[in-house]
Amino acid sequence: MFDFHTRLTGILFDHNAIGPLGWLQRLLRYLYALIRDLWRGELNMRAMSLVYTTLLSVVPLVAFSFSLIKGLGMSSTLEPVVYEFLRPVGENATELTARVLQFAENIRGTLVGSLGLAFLIYTVLATIQKVEESLNFVWRVERPRSFARRVMEYLSMLVIGPIVLVTAFGLIASAGHSEWAHNLALLPVIAPIIAGVGALMPYVIITSVFTFLFGFIPNTRVRFVPALIGGATAGVLWAATGAGFSAFVHYATQLVAVYTGFAIVITTIIWVYISWLILMIGAQLSFYVQNPHYLRRGNVAIFIAGADAERLALNVMFVIGKSYRKGAPVWTLTRLAQNFDIPGITLGSVVHALEHAGLIVATEDDCLLPGRDIHTITLAEILQAVRRRSGVGYHATARTDQVIDEIAAGIERVMLERTAGRTLADLVSENETPAP
Repeated sequence: MFDFHTRLTGILFDHNAIGPLGWLQRLLRYLYALIRDLWRGELNMRAMSLVYTTLLSVVPLVAFSFSLIKGLGMSSTLEPVVYEFLRPVGENATELTARVLQFAENIRGTLVGSLGLAFLIYTVLATIQKVEESLNFVWRVERPRSFARRVMEYLSMLVIGPIVLVTAFGLIASAGHSEWAHNLALLPVIAPIIAGVGALMPYVIITSVFTFLFGFIPNTRVRFVPALIGGATAGVLWAATGAGFSAFVHYATQLVAVYTGFAIVITTIIWVYISWLILMIGAQLSFYVQNPHYLRRGNVAIFIAGADAERLALNVMFVIGKSYRKGAPVWTLTRLAQNFDIPGITLGSVVHALEHAGLIVATEDDCLLPGRDIHTITLAEILQAVRRRSGVGYHATARTDQVIDEIAAGIERVMLERTAGRTLADLVSENETPAP
C-alpha cells in the first residue's frame, strides 16, 4: 500500500537539493514538521488545556496589572492592551473589554477577601506554570524550574510585563496625538508611512511578546534568532488569523441566532484557543530553527536500550565528576542533553535514576553535582542505579528457569568483576589530560 507520509518524508529529508530548490526544500521541511505535529494532536491538546486556566486568570491578571500601573499614573492605557487582545471577537470586543476592566476594578477593591485574592493570584501563577510546562514539552525539557525560581521569576514577569506593555502602548498613543506627528501627517508623502507604522506597531509589540515568551519561559537556553523567528511567525499568524476570525464573527449570523446571548462567550473561548495554538506553533518553530535535526522525527518518544543507558550513565557521571574535580562550570540536564545530542526527556530517565540512587544531586538552579565524594562512588553503583531506572515503587518479578538464572547471574558477576574496586575518581583520573 502506498504510504504518502513515508514517501513525502523521503522526498524532503533523504536528499538535499541545491540552489533555489534547496531553499524551498528546507522551507517545506519546517512546514511539514509543523503540520505533522498539529496532526498528531499534542499541541492542540495543550492549547485547549490553557484555555480553561486563561479564563480563570485573565480577570485577576488584569486586576493585578491595574493596581500596579495605577500607582504609576498610567491606568488609562490598560484598556487598549486588553482591547487589542479581544479585538478579533468583533463588535463585542468593546463590551468584553469594559466587563473585564470592571471585574478587575471590583477585585482590586474590597469586594474580595484575602482568601479569595490569594486564590486569584494562584490562578495567575498556575497559568504561567502551565505555559512553562507546555513550552518545556515543545523544547523537550524534562526538568522544570524549581519552586523558588518559579516564584521569583514569575513574580518578576508579572511586575515588569504589564509595565512594559502599557508603556509601549502609551508611547504609541502619545506619539500619534503629538503636534509633530499631526504636522507630519499633513504631508502627502509622509502621511501614508505614518499611518502604516501606526497600524503595524501593535503587531510589532505582539511579536516582541511572543519572542520574549519563547526565549524566557522554557527552562532551557533559547537563542535570540530562533526565538525571534518563532515570535515573528506567531505575530504574523496572530494578525492574519485575528483579521479572518473577526470577519467570520461579523458575518456568522447563524452563530448569533443559535447561541443568542452565549455567542459572545463561545467566540471568546474559540479566540483564546486559537491564540494559544498560535503560541504553540511559534514555539515549535523556534525549537526546530535551533534544533533542525529534530525536524524529521518530531516529538516521537525515543527510548534508550539497557546497554546504551548504562553507557550513558557512566558518561554522565564522568563529565559531572570531571567538572566538579576541576572546578569547571557545572552541568545541567539541558547542557548534558546538548552535549550527548540526545533529547532531554530521554536523558531524564537516566539522570533521575542517578538522582534516586543518591549519586548526583540537583541544586536550586538545576545544576547537577556529585551526590557524595567521587572517591566513594563505585562504577558498579552507577550501573546498578541505571539498571533499576524504571522508578520507585513495586517491581514485578517472574518465576524463571534456573538454567537461565545461572546465565544471568554469570553475566552479573562478570560486570562486577570488571568494575570491582573502581570508583568515579579513578575513572576521572585515568582520563585526565596531562599538563604540557
